[in-house]
Amino acid sequence: MKIGIVLYPTYGGSGVVATELGKALAEKGHEIHFVTYSQPVRLGSFRENVYYHEVSVSDYPLFEFQPYETVLASKLVDVVKYEKLDILHVHYAIPHASAAYMAQQILKTQGIDIPFITTLHGTDITLVGRDQSFEPVITFCLNQSNAVTAVSESLRKDTYNHFDTDREIQVIPNFIESMDQLQPVDLQVRRKYADDDVKIITHTSNFRKVKRIEDVVTVFHKISQEIPAKLLLAGDGPERNVAERMARDLNICENVIFVGKVRDTSHVLEISDLFILPSETESFGLAALEAMAVGVPVISSNTGGIPEVNIHNYSGFLSYVGDTDDMARNAISLLKNEKKLQQFKEQSLKRAKDFSIEKVLPMYEELYMSVVQKAKVENGELKIKN
Repeated sequence: MKIGIVLYPTYGGSGVVATELGKALAEKGHEIHFVTYSQPVRLGSFRENVYYHEVSVSDYPLFEFQPYETVLASKLVDVVKYEKLDILHVHYAIPHASAAYMAQQILKTQGIDIPFITTLHGTDITLVGRDQSFEPVITFCLNQSNAVTAVSESLRKDTYNHFDTDREIQVIPNFIESMDQLQPVDLQVRRKYADDDVKIITHTSNFRKVKRIEDVVTVFHKISQEIPAKLLLAGDGPERNVAERMARDLNICENVIFVGKVRDTSHVLEISDLFILPSETESFGLAALEAMAVGVPVISSNTGGIPEVNIHNYSGFLSYVGDTDDMARNAISLLKNEKKLQQFKEQSLKRAKDFSIEKVLPMYEELYMSVVQKAKVENGELKIKN
């Protein structure tokens, strides 16, 4: 099939998942066309069956804010028409689904019918979608999509709770490529950050308020009072200065290391003993899954889709949002017991394998085929066999 994938190309989870999905589909022989405003960070170098179409927005003095949605729709018309795509798969409702709908209607006037699938990743529903100024557009886009998917059952329920849609929403989880088995830690790399008897705790995110960075530092401070430990913070964002200030106030600067933005977080996670994810809300918890995929247990909140990924007392522990005492207790009990920690590392890796690309990819392929066939039937191009 020829598939157009529309995504945000940044470090966020939706962009990573969309890029990895496209790469996996290309490896299976599908022709993939990425459409976005800059090259996705995880796309890498030249790949067979992968094409990138850049959406370039000109700077018109008339506009205070540049009309990306309109330019994206025009680009989609061009790519669908001349690359002869079979289907569009848009990740994130705003503005990708609305642009896809606009392109679909334009193409209809030219005798071209192109179905599109909308995948909801989280903040397009839990944050943006709750803004009343966006609600009518998101509801319309959901109802006009040929199919809608969500990355977790929690997000599916949130969508039905907040939007007036009767569109069937299929849950297709995020996926990960995990280790076959636990690998020995690269001590040469690890020793650059901590001595052998010091535990490494890690958090990766975009440092937005919803990630509760203060809780990360608070939990680590409680851990470090009981166990020699270092905190590695990978990523960057508006709340980084909060974490820096807290580290100074708590006098733990020498034990808190800001790694900054990292293209591949697995390199940081592979030297870690524990991962902390105390978020206010998470539609799925991809950061937790990335940690588990290299055998790192997770201390997390029990919100949103996280409990669908992190299994309490198996791959890690769940606590109520803001309960830093419980998170710290769970972390300390695990880090003080080497046998138990090793067991949880193995169980984390085993759990991550439930979200392998080999299990998830066929779900998308089946959906693509069914949507394309249904569209052909509705357009009279294909007759249903009795």
